Amino acid sequence: MLDTILHILVPIAIFTFIAAFTLFAVYAERKIAGFVQDRLGPMETGKYGSLQTIADILKLLQKELITPSLADKVLFRIAPIIIFVAVFTGFAVIPWAKDFIPANTHTGLFFIMAIISIDALGILMAGWGSNNKYSLLGSMRAIAQMVSYEIPVGLSLITVVMLTQTLNLNEIAIGQGILTNGSIKFLGFWEVNEIGGFFAWNIFQAPHLIITYIIFFIATLAECNRAPFDIPEAESELVGGFHTEYGGIQFAFIFLAEYAMMFLVAMLGVVLFLGGWNTPLPNIGAIRLADWTTGLAWGIFWTLAKSLFIVGVQMWIRWTLPRLRADQLMSLCWKVLTPLAFICMAISAIWRILIIA
Repeated sequence: MLDTILHILVPIAIFTFIAAFTLFAVYAERKIAGFVQDRLGPMETGKYGSLQTIADILKLLQKELITPSLADKVLFRIAPIIIFVAVFTGFAVIPWAKDFIPANTHTGLFFIMAIISIDALGILMAGWGSNNKYSLLGSMRAIAQMVSYEIPVGLSLITVVMLTQTLNLNEIAIGQGILTNGSIKFLGFWEVNEIGGFFAWNIFQAPHLIITYIIFFIATLAECNRAPFDIPEAESELVGGFHTEYGGIQFAFIFLAEYAMMFLVAMLGVVLFLGGWNTPLPNIGAIRLADWTTGLAWGIFWTLAKSLFIVGVQMWIRWTLPRLRADQLMSLCWKVLTPLAFICMAISAIWRILIIA
């Protein structure tokens, strides 16, 4: 009975968090955009415009759902649901703290890659079902972009898996803290007893993972359709891209999925490269920072803090860099990121054999 209740409450809790995060993130992004562009951003609704996003979502919820007369009504209506559910399901295998994970499966990383790929199918359905040239062109761009950038993302994940020898995200996070035997192997060369902190993160245990994380971060920006990789939406060219014909709650689900995807890839990067729920504070002599900042509450805090920082960087980049052309986007993927990801994967193989083994 308790398990059944938990299976119901956990998805509700995650959905509630995503909805609250989206409201906060939209407001934060508007303020960051205002700061970057030397203006104020929202200021009228609520103190400093803090209620603006709440007013926007209430407006969307009250709007009439309009289906274009020539649209494929089945595809048009189910596409936003598929887009959101595909992203939402990815949170099932992400650890929020030690042993605090909705579904602790040994193939968690593989599951995320498989389920997120369905997002592309939903976008194609939205563009095709809308029977709108802007929507169709936007969806075609999105599919080409997402399929291409899944290659460097996948290679980046393989690079980590080759070192950790597991697809279980919880085990990958555990391996970036103070181990049960009281020591970690720093940079793969020597052991540092009971230090922990950021020294135990994968990017410091194997320095080539710093480059791998940069590749992963850039590629996931493209997977999220975030600037400078936002050509599927491209307001100046395509009005809104694949979601041009959507309004009301349908548009809200697509919007929710975009911000949920941002947080999901940020959390995934944190778990794989930046220590997961482990504290960044090391033990230094008698100062036991790593020992004091552990536990369930601290684990959730560190996961959220690191992930929200990465989301902030994503927003900062959006309002700083110009949009790439389609040819530049593909050249970056196939001529730069993919070869670099292959090189990092080869280094992981050598690192595993010669240093760790």
